[in-house]
Amino acid sequence: MTGVADPLAGVSSTPFWLDDSARPHRRPVLTGHGRCDLAVVGGGYSGLWSALLAKERDPSRSVVLLEAESIAWAASGRNGGFCEASLTHGSANGLDRFSDEFDVLERLGRENLRELRQTVQRYGIDCELEATGQLNVATEAYQVADLREAAVRGDGQFLDRDAVRAQVASPTYLAGLWSHDTVMVHPAKLAWGLAEAAERLGVEIYEGSRVAGMQRADGRVELSTPDARLSAERVALGTNAFPSLLRRVRPFVVPVYDYALVTEPLDEPQLVAIGWTNRQGLGDTANQFHYYRLTPDNRNLFGGYDAIYHFGRRVRPALDQRPRTFELLSRHFFETFPQLAGLRFTHAWGGAIDLCSRFCAFFGTSHGGRVAYAAGYTGLGVGATRFGANVMLDLLDGADTERTRTAMVSSKPVPFPPEPLAWLAVQATRASIKWADRNEGHRNLWLRCLDRLGLGFDS
Repeated sequence: MTGVADPLAGVSSTPFWLDDSARPHRRPVLTGHGRCDLAVVGGGYSGLWSALLAKERDPSRSVVLLEAESIAWAASGRNGGFCEASLTHGSANGLDRFSDEFDVLERLGRENLRELRQTVQRYGIDCELEATGQLNVATEAYQVADLREAAVRGDGQFLDRDAVRAQVASPTYLAGLWSHDTVMVHPAKLAWGLAEAAERLGVEIYEGSRVAGMQRADGRVELSTPDARLSAERVALGTNAFPSLLRRVRPFVVPVYDYALVTEPLDEPQLVAIGWTNRQGLGDTANQFHYYRLTPDNRNLFGGYDAIYHFGRRVRPALDQRPRTFELLSRHFFETFPQLAGLRFTHAWGGAIDLCSRFCAFFGTSHGGRVAYAAGYTGLGVGATRFGANVMLDLLDGADTERTRTAMVSSKPVPFPPEPLAWLAVQATRASIKWADRNEGHRNLWLRCLDRLGLGFDS
């Protein structure tokens, strides 16, 4: 490469989306003793949608949201900003797991995305939404047939090699599938905007208020933080990748770390060199896949591939940085876009994804129906968390809805085993999917066994 010896030199460890002058001031900590109709635990998308939708459903309901750090601090401020209609992590996964109700789930997903966009417009949320769609690309010959098959299913428009390279100029592309059920957003601004909208409706939001305990008390549910106690009629849990307050939920989720880079802004000659005038979100179709996009100021966000699980389901700030993965992503970036040699990365970060074995959310209740939870979005929660929030509110309200009648809501994924089996299984799976990507996608005995158990994995 020319122009710079190390494209990662001087890179910032702050997630790009959070390194923004629009980042709001920190809200106060909850103190003392309080009461409310609905308490929401978690200040990411799951919790924010729960709080906002609860007030839209019943403006008289008192709602308090408690966030351990700050709004959008975790996955909601660290993701790629791909907001998809799918509730099932794509049609192939949905058809495999929910074939009898797949059409219903697809329709509910499209309705959810449409209503999400209407909410953004109604509250004037400046989340830099772009209705660009998503372009999935084949970088190996065997993947081309999969994209053709997806196009036959109606998942998008198939593009041959020349057509896909006319969209985005990479010498690695052999075919593409352009689907239009995805919008791109600034993920942190979406979360910040949802928080402001919820507050305008009367939701109380407290940051730096980590919930340490939850128990029944006088027919209600009491939440305890280091500085306060909050008594609630109902509780919605949106803690996702972090250990659930309900121990029974923890075996269903493992936190897997995902990493991303962002470049400096591309100048006009660089933009011309790669094309990409339609600004789609991009992803390749290997098991270990990359996702990438243009930011509103024409930087290139490039992430994925090297998903990492840490023994004991550890989630801690020190794991947000992994230089070895950043170097790998940097190399893959310039293999994808050799015409951008010399470009520098400005931001590099990671964060935990709430992976579950069926790759899409699961739901449930506790405490006699007074507590509801949703988790396991597996990296596709930007849009699906809104659906999940509605499910939690349906369950808390005891409402019989089309959502709650689906098998997706009434069933659970296969739980993960305890340690050390979980760590050994994840390592064996990572090695197997890497082997599969190097052998035309063929799944070895280990992966075929996982498939039969309902534990299909990619990165």
